[in-house]
Amino acid sequence: MKDLIQLLSADQKSELERQYALYANGVQEIIPADEFKQKIAKSLLKNKPLKVKLGLDPSAPDVHIGHTVVLQKLKQFQQNGHIIQLIIGDFTGKIGDPTGKSAVRKQLTDEEVKHNAKTYFEQFGKVLDMEKVELHYNADWLSKLNFEDVIQLAGKITVARLLERNDFTERISTSKAISLHEFFYPLMQGYDSVVLESDLELGGTDQHFNVLMGRHLQEHYKKEKQAVMLLPLLEGLDGVEKMSKSKGNYIGINEEPNEMFGKTMSIPDELMPKYIDLATDYTVDEKNKLKEDLKEGTLHPRDAKIQLGKTFVRMFHGKEAAEKAEQHFLRVFQKGALPEEIPEVKWNGDRNVAVVELLVALQLLSSKSEARKMIQNGGVKLNGKKVSDIKLEIEIKDDTIVQVGKRKFVKLTV
Repeated sequence: MKDLIQLLSADQKSELERQYALYANGVQEIIPADEFKQKIAKSLLKNKPLKVKLGLDPSAPDVHIGHTVVLQKLKQFQQNGHIIQLIIGDFTGKIGDPTGKSAVRKQLTDEEVKHNAKTYFEQFGKVLDMEKVELHYNADWLSKLNFEDVIQLAGKITVARLLERNDFTERISTSKAISLHEFFYPLMQGYDSVVLESDLELGGTDQHFNVLMGRHLQEHYKKEKQAVMLLPLLEGLDGVEKMSKSKGNYIGINEEPNEMFGKTMSIPDELMPKYIDLATDYTVDEKNKLKEDLKEGTLHPRDAKIQLGKTFVRMFHGKEAAEKAEQHFLRVFQKGALPEEIPEVKWNGDRNVAVVELLVALQLLSSKSEARKMIQNGGVKLNGKKVSDIKLEIEIKDDTIVQVGKRKFVKLTV
C-alpha cells in the first residue's frame, strides 16, 4: 500500500495520531497496524469516512456490559464521522458461531432472530446513534447465493486452514462431532466484508479467525483488504469467566439503576483498570488518570467503584438516576439503612412458615439448599436482624421485611 501519511499536512498528521491513539486505547491487537494508519490517512486526504464493520448473531436478547466493550469503540469511530456497518446475522445466526463451542450450536428460527435483533437495536441505542448506523441483514446477499456460488466460495479456503481453529481442533481430538455447515460460518462472515467493502472489522479476541477471513476473501475477490481490530474479552463479576448471563456474572445494561450500581461494587479490585479502559465513555486522559491513581493508592478501589457504578448508571439511565443510585447505595449499604422503596408482596401462604421455604417461595433464592447456604453465610435478615438458624420458623405479619444479600428486599403484607 502506498505511503499516504507523507502526503498529509501537519494538521492532518496530528489528527491521524489523535484518532489512532483513541482507537488503539484498550485494544488487544490491530492487524496490521500500519495498514490501519494508512486507511485513516486516506480518509483524511479524501475526506471520506471509513466503513467500520461489526457483525452480530442475535443469539440472545439481553445486552450486558461485556457486549458494550465493542460498542464503546464503535462510538469513538462514529463521533469522528466514520460509518458504522452493523450486520445482523439473520442468515449466519441460523447456523450459530462455532467459536469456543464444544458441540454443534442450536440453530435459531426466523422468529427468534427477529425478536432478538429488535431488542438489540433498542439496547444499542443507549450507546450508539442508531440513526447514523448502516443496518444490514446478511440474508439479503447470502440467501441469494446459488449452489455454484457456494462451491466457488468454499474453493477460496483450504480444509487445513479451517482446522487451524482451536475449537475445531479440540473437538476432533476429543472425537466430538463437527457438522459440515459449521465450516461455512467463517466463510459467510468473511463474505459480508466482501459485499460491504468494509475498511475495518471489530471483534473480540475469540473472533480472531472469523474476522481475518474477511481480509482473506476480500483479497480473493480483488477488493482492498480490511484491517482488523481485536478487543479483549471482559471478565465478569466472578473475575474468572467471560461476562455472560448464563454464568450469572454479568451487569445488564437494562437492569434497574440500584441493581446496576450494586453489582458494580462487587467487581474484583484487580479488574477495575480493565473495566475503566473497556466499558466506560471516559476520555483516554481520564482513563489513564483513574488507573494511575489506583496504581499509586491515591484512589481507593471502593471509591473508584462508586465512581464507576455512577458512570454506568449515567450511561444507560441518565444523570438523575445515577445520583439517586449513588445516594441509595450510600444510605443502604454504607449506613445500613433500608431503601426508600421496597417491593411489596402479598403473602397468601401459611402464617407460620420455615424461613428456608419463605425465601424460595418469594423467589429470593432458587432452592432450599441455596437458602440454607445464604443463612449460614450471614446473608439473610428479617426486619433488620440477621438470621442464623436454618430451621427457624417465623410468623408472617404485616410489613415483615425480608432481606437477602445487600440488594434484595421484600416487604410482606397479609
